[in-house]
Amino acid sequence: MATTAEPGIEVGGTDGRLLPELVSHLRQHRTALREEWATRITAAHLLSAMTPHEISTETTSVYDNYVEVLETGSVEALQQYARDLSERIIPRGVETHEVVEIVLLLRDVLARSLFEKYHDDFSLLNEVLDAYEPAANRIANTVAVSFVDERERVIRQQQEAIRELSTPVLQVRERLLILPIIGVLDRQRTKQLTEQLLSGIRTHRAKVVVIDVTGVPAIDESVANHLVQTVDASRLMGASVIITGLSSEIAQTLVTIGVDLNKMNTIGDLQGGIEEAERFLGFHVTRSDGS
Repeated sequence: MATTAEPGIEVGGTDGRLLPELVSHLRQHRTALREEWATRITAAHLLSAMTPHEISTETTSVYDNYVEVLETGSVEALQQYARDLSERIIPRGVETHEVVEIVLLLRDVLARSLFEKYHDDFSLLNEVLDAYEPAANRIANTVAVSFVDERERVIRQQQEAIRELSTPVLQVRERLLILPIIGVLDRQRTKQLTEQLLSGIRTHRAKVVVIDVTGVPAIDESVANHLVQTVDASRLMGASVIITGLSSEIAQTLVTIGVDLNKMNTIGDLQGGIEEAERFLGFHVTRSDGS
């Protein structure tokens, strides 16, 4: 008899006795086996970012979840635990290969224990290992996939945060936004920039946007065309766009690729662009010396 559950782990012998026997053995020797596992983790220089106490706590939880999956055949609880574990240890700098290796170490520690228990009965040993190994490998795969999924989610979240920081839409006064751009512009970043800008225009009901490209070293044809599309989209949202800080290289690129410069209102520097925007909004611009 086999105990099964989605997503499909099977453990047990043909006569139904192996599963309870296997689980009972692993629970009876839980402390010794977990300690052996923790020792091998340390010897392999894994989880070095974690303290001994943290390793002890997590290995105990992983061991108990592991045995529970062997008993019930269901990996649902293990998947949730693996996600929770990933959330805790990824910020500590634990790498994917470390998680895979520690789970494989546990698989081997438990397999060695089963070998020692059943080595006098070779036929029964083969039956036990035939039942145990596929389930153990599936458990290792489940933990690894859960960890990788969580790591990818964290990476995407970090990348999104970096993109937002690298292209901040700033409100400097009512109805006036500034978008200072620093670094290389590629198609993906330009698309994300456009989305942020249009969202900012809608949120702040902006009438003028100053896009400063002083910190952009160069742009290619596709990015330049996307920049023109950004200007057009902003106009459709009711906001005029002033572009400041064009370098000679970028200006030559725009001319060479035939960008319609009539669609672009350009000012030499950011200060001049802000002053032009304020005049457009009806503000009286004065110098600090009163002139």
